[in-house]
Amino acid sequence: MSHENETLRWPANLDRAGIIERLVEVRTAADAAGLTNIAMRFAAVETMPSPEIGANVVGALTWIQEKPEYAALTTQLAMVAMNLKNLK
Repeated sequence: MSHENETLRWPANLDRAGIIERLVEVRTAADAAGLTNIAMRFAAVETMPSPEIGANVVGALTWIQEKPEYAALTTQLAMVAMNLKNLK
């Protein structure tokens, strides 16, 4: 998950495909870290309707943001959250 030139202050402008790509990365990383509750939220993200994606991103971010050991996942979810308006 290397997106070295972006920060939450200067986020990437993601379209639906970019959001899905990030969430697949989050799913893979969460699964590898044993975070099945996060990975399961994005199990079928490629075919999920936009409102469901948004709800799952917010739910996952709410759960993980207080866990500093998962800062990379938190950053990716926050980046996606900032781009939810681009889901169509």
